[in-house]
Order: sequence, then structure tokens, then C-alpha cells
Amino acid sequence: MTSVGTNNVVSEPFTGVLGLHHLQLAIPAGAEDACRAFWCGLLGLTEVPKPPPMAARGGAWFRGTGFELHVGVDPAFTPAAKGHPAILVDDIDALAERLATAGIAVTWSHDLPGHRHFYSPDPVGNRIEFISPDPVS
Repeated sequence: MTSVGTNNVVSEPFTGVLGLHHLQLAIPAGAEDACRAFWCGLLGLTEVPKPPPMAARGGAWFRGTGFELHVGVDPAFTPAAKGHPAILVDDIDALAERLATAGIAVTWSHDLPGHRHFYSPDPVGNRIEFISPDPVS
């Protein structure tokens, strides 16, 4: 049995989690255009319209293959230095070169067996991981 948050006890695990719909990163006010240039211009995601009640809050929504990434305005914004998304890519070397050519730092890591991956900041300093299975593993 698993105990959750209170004294309530559940006897069976929940098995209905299907996947990830979206993740959200915080951004400061006014950073939407820089995020569009990064997520759409450099990475090829597509911007999707926010529902009207949410559009007034600022931010932007982007869609990739099988996921959405939302950037939301946080008045107390601080870049995420530890927590981060890991975005699966098919040609990690081409992406690393593309980001480096655009002047974006690429920091390779070799601590995840079976994968090649690196970290880069988004335009507002959030940590983003890009990852690909290592074909030689």
C-alpha cells in the first residue's frame, strides 16, 4: 500500500498516466519574441494560439512532435538552473552546431549511459537539455 500526503491510503497504483501533454517554463515579462526566435526559429517548433482567456496573461505556447512547451510570464522570474525539460532530438550533433553557430552555449555531458546529451540555456537562462539515444551503446 502507498500512503499519499495525508492519512488516506490507496491500495493500488494508478495506471492511467498516458504521457506528457505539455511542460511550462517561466519567463520574464516581454521575453515572448526572444522565446519565439529560439523555440520556433532555431528549434523548429510551431507556435500555437493560446485560448483567449489565457492570452491576456502573456507568454506563448509551442508545439513539437508529441509535446507542447508553454512559456508563462512570472513577475518574480528567476531562471531554472536545475529543474529542466529534456527534449529528445534525432540529430544531436546538428542541433549542437546550430545552437553554437547562433552563439548559444552548448555544454556536453557524458553521465547518462546509452544517451548523448547536452545542456543549453533558453533566451532567458532556463536550463534546457537536448538528448538522443547513443547508437553505439
